[in-house]
Amino acid sequence: MLAWLYESAAVTDAEVRKLRRDPTELLSRAVQPVLWLAVFGQVFSHVRGIPTGSLRYLDYMAPGILAQSILFSAIFYGIAIIWERDLGIVHKLLVTPARRSALVFGKAVAAGLRGLVQAAVVYLVAIALHVAIRWEPLPMVTVAAAVFVGSCIFSTFSLVIACIVKTRERFMGIGQLLTMPLFFASNAIYPLDIMPDWLRAIAAFNPLTYLVDALRGAMIVGGHSVYGDATSFGIMLLVFLLLLALAAKLYPGLAR
Repeated sequence: MLAWLYESAAVTDAEVRKLRRDPTELLSRAVQPVLWLAVFGQVFSHVRGIPTGSLRYLDYMAPGILAQSILFSAIFYGIAIIWERDLGIVHKLLVTPARRSALVFGKAVAAGLRGLVQAAVVYLVAIALHVAIRWEPLPMVTVAAAVFVGSCIFSTFSLVIACIVKTRERFMGIGQLLTMPLFFASNAIYPLDIMPDWLRAIAAFNPLTYLVDALRGAMIVGGHSVYGDATSFGIMLLVFLLLLALAAKLYPGLAR
């Protein structure tokens, strides 16, 4: 186990070093949540057709936009894996004695750390827009944990897609095809209660739904979790472990 953790930490360290040398991707990804909160959120705050209880709509959607930021960034994480394959980096990693699961887990942890940086950006925007944020230690830790696990889920999902399609062109097409359905088939910008039955059934199988649910219960003053933290985190961790096992099995095939 210690060897496995050491191998994972080595991969995470390499990924974080790349991010430190070129942080422009984080800055470019920060633009989208700013636009959603500052433009979409401000406009829809004046619309009374979406029932959000005692919350302002801007407060209600802030956790959803944080989850969206994590999704949109992590879902394209696989493009870097394909780039590494083309440069021969994947081949070099596969000839090391490191376990395949450690390689995948290390990349997932690095994506989780990137997600925490993006969460800090979304928090800064939310503060500027006077979103009622909870600052107690336990809710803050819960938000950080949800962001970390959510980033791990979608980055690993992205790696699975990259292992299957193996080309940048196909990956970009599939990534763009998946992001918006995942986003709109969740409770990110409207409650589950107002969804038609068929969409609510799809949302129940969408991991983004449980990420948003955990964030909404911990991030916002007056927010509440529909499923409860135990259920939301339990489902997210289960999804991550399944994706981790699948990615570890498919990762060697990326070199072919």
